[in-house]
Amino acid sequence: MTRSLAAALLLWCFMPPASAGLMSPPGAIADIIMRIDWQYPQQLPPRFRNHCRYEYFTARPYCSDHCGSDYQFYYCSEASFGCCHLGRGYCDWNGLLRCHP
Repeated sequence: MTRSLAAALLLWCFMPPASAGLMSPPGAIADIIMRIDWQYPQQLPPRFRNHCRYEYFTARPYCSDHCGSDYQFYYCSEASFGCCHLGRGYCDWNGLLRCHP
């Protein structure tokens, strides 16, 4: 693969689609990107950045904020936050916390 083709593919992967505005929830800011399955400590408000450690297999940092072992604290909005198993939480289109079964 040539360098120009590799650069074009890389650029295409990180460009938002032209219809991205149509998929955004009402009132959402298109520039904010939140990972679905993982929130890093720096993404949490300071009051929830406690009991932080690294996940064993991937070495990604996370905070549990009194959730217990193997749980991760997720913050979607001031009205919706809580604990889910590691890598199982996400914020839905309405800004509510959901946990995968």
